[in-house]
Amino acid sequence: MEKKIPVRSEADPKYTWAIHDVYATDELWNADLEKARTFPQQLAAYKGRLGESAQTLYEFLKLGDDMNVLFDALYGYAQRKSDEDTTNPTYQGMASQAMNVMVAVDAAGSFETPELLAIPDETLEQFYRDEPSLETYRLYLTRVREKRAHILSDAEEKLLAAAGEISQSPDTIYSMFGDADLKFPPAVDSEGKSHPVTHGTYIPLMHSQDRVLRKSAFESIYGVYSSFRNTAAAILTAQVKQLKFHADARKYDSTLQASLDGNHVPVEVYYNLIDAVHQNMQPMYRYVALRKKLLGVNELHMYDLYTPIVSDVDVNIPYEEAKQTVYDALAPMGDEYRAILKEGFDNGWIDVYENVGKCSGAYSAGLRVHPYVLLNYSGTLDSMFTLAHEMGHAIHSYLSNRTQPVAYSNYSIFVAEVASTCNEALLMQHLLNTTTDKRRRAYLINYFLEQFRTTLYRQTMFAEFELEINRRNERGESLTAASLNELYHELNCRYFGDGIVIDSEIDVEWARIPHFYYDYYVYQYATGYSAAIALSRRILKEGEPAVKDYINFLSGGCSADPITLLRGAGVDMATAQPINEALRLFDELIDEMEQLMQE
Repeated sequence: MEKKIPVRSEADPKYTWAIHDVYATDELWNADLEKARTFPQQLAAYKGRLGESAQTLYEFLKLGDDMNVLFDALYGYAQRKSDEDTTNPTYQGMASQAMNVMVAVDAAGSFETPELLAIPDETLEQFYRDEPSLETYRLYLTRVREKRAHILSDAEEKLLAAAGEISQSPDTIYSMFGDADLKFPPAVDSEGKSHPVTHGTYIPLMHSQDRVLRKSAFESIYGVYSSFRNTAAAILTAQVKQLKFHADARKYDSTLQASLDGNHVPVEVYYNLIDAVHQNMQPMYRYVALRKKLLGVNELHMYDLYTPIVSDVDVNIPYEEAKQTVYDALAPMGDEYRAILKEGFDNGWIDVYENVGKCSGAYSAGLRVHPYVLLNYSGTLDSMFTLAHEMGHAIHSYLSNRTQPVAYSNYSIFVAEVASTCNEALLMQHLLNTTTDKRRRAYLINYFLEQFRTTLYRQTMFAEFELEINRRNERGESLTAASLNELYHELNCRYFGDGIVIDSEIDVEWARIPHFYYDYYVYQYATGYSAAIALSRRILKEGEPAVKDYINFLSGGCSADPITLLRGAGVDMATAQPINEALRLFDELIDEMEQLMQE
């Protein structure tokens, strides 16, 4: 009998997020939308006046903060409601309305950067003396003025701003395609029983000990994606073309440079990651060989990668137990951190279980009222780690929003994955420290090994794929479904070696990865994981001083560039050292796993 997935109206309110904390009703949201519609006119009143006086400039920048706060609520509410049920057109429409106003505001304020650049240095320094409150924005103004080479004329900036909504179209189309439209045939297990295949059930099915079921689910999901491979290729092509359009317009050498410059990250960091992983492929090949041996199969297939090597360990973890375990595991972070964690657990930050139409996967949205965490909790060890991961993001947002002025509260994407993965590393250490049973320890080490495989190796493979498809587009080459499949197959061969069968179905996995629409996002999972391993070890070794540095890092927002913020916490991501050290730990864990399984 198939497990029934409830519709949204059947969801237990105890396990849904308190979206009413943003707006109690849709009518209140509509009232704020009407306020937001006046923003373009308010901005227009400042056109040609930013260099007029310190007071005028301060008022303009303060208006920008006020608009950001309101849009945080407007778009945050509509998008969260839309994600509760992606088949509900009402909230899709509201999210679209909010986006339309945001685009209009961007267009109306397109004069900002050219006018800020036109203010002479000595005049701006006098402004700071005339209006001390303007000092709040000194760093912001300095960053704007440092990008002179990539700023266009007023008219050109207005045109680019107007293209903002079009630029979001590939991501929007892909989301509707993947979350709302695609349906997968049920998987069949070795006893002939059917199991529903959705984005939420797929990975749990891949953890099954039933190899027939795993293979069936694997063929189900990739069979559907393969049948839509040309559509998926067209959507992904639109994404890389819009990235190139914006990079070219702003006179960057490449889309990579344009993307990383936005986060103040040198492109060398991206290249360092790929090079470091290439030089450490041998541990991955060792892991593949160990997995094949311990599973006792003649051939290891791609659908064998997720199932635990240690088969007789109970992995069903109820949500309430997961919350308590995560809370206990984060004791090294101190009372302040855990008080925020408990507030999130107890006060409607989290939407826990899957329902029909709910956005797949998991995320944290750092709204100013408080963060919101979307889960599709399924009772696996992975689900518990996802809870720890997303609450790391949430607490990062909470601390940045409450410590930094609005202008610096949004932390860089580059540091985002550090906060989440550090929680995971501390959770793993806690589980290992409290486990005496050898088989359970082996199971946990296998999970830890899988984190390295899926986060450091796999996300770097994704990063290499993303870099290559953008390079091909920049060279004028077409991105067809066939060429994308071929490239993805080659990368799987490189990253997994010849100890596994690279099944043809996996060639279309690129069509299943939503992060390819996030503009060079995925590499930061791997760099963040490396940094998090280093920071978690420092916290466990040094205690309070390391925790203090780490809390300061979480509270930093974007008040410094990400490399500087991480150095303050105790790790230097401008070098390959954290990546090499993390992969050294991966190699050591394989040694321990081999020893445990021989005992």
